[in-house]
Amino acid sequence: MTPMLTTYRYAVLLPFILVLVTGCAQSVVQGNSSQEYLGMGIVSGTLGEQQRVAQCVGEPSSISVVGQVQALEGGAYLVRDAQGKEVRIPHDENTRIDRPAHVGDRIQSWLDRNGRAVLIRNLDGSGR
Repeated sequence: MTPMLTTYRYAVLLPFILVLVTGCAQSVVQGNSSQEYLGMGIVSGTLGEQQRVAQCVGEPSSISVVGQVQALEGGAYLVRDAQGKEVRIPHDENTRIDRPAHVGDRIQSWLDRNGRAVLIRNLDGSGR
């Protein structure tokens, strides 16, 4: 009876060892795991990474708009430019704003290629 238990023990232990060894060998051969690819996708999707890539490629990353604030719309300024055209300038937590603008203030903003503000600068004096 004892030789049969010893044989049975090796029969159970051997597949476990093979699974352990093959699993480790596959992870070494595979290189980057799917989690690493997922992480790189998350990083490449951020605004900072997109702007960095756009600058490296040489694409124009922004245009400038100068005008007077007509209205505040939560996450955007409604601005009338020098030609009298009203432009909506959306902004978010990634936008650098030197000083919050009020209705009537003149501002200059730089927009990325998607039309979102990257930097908003208040052109009026010392502020309110």
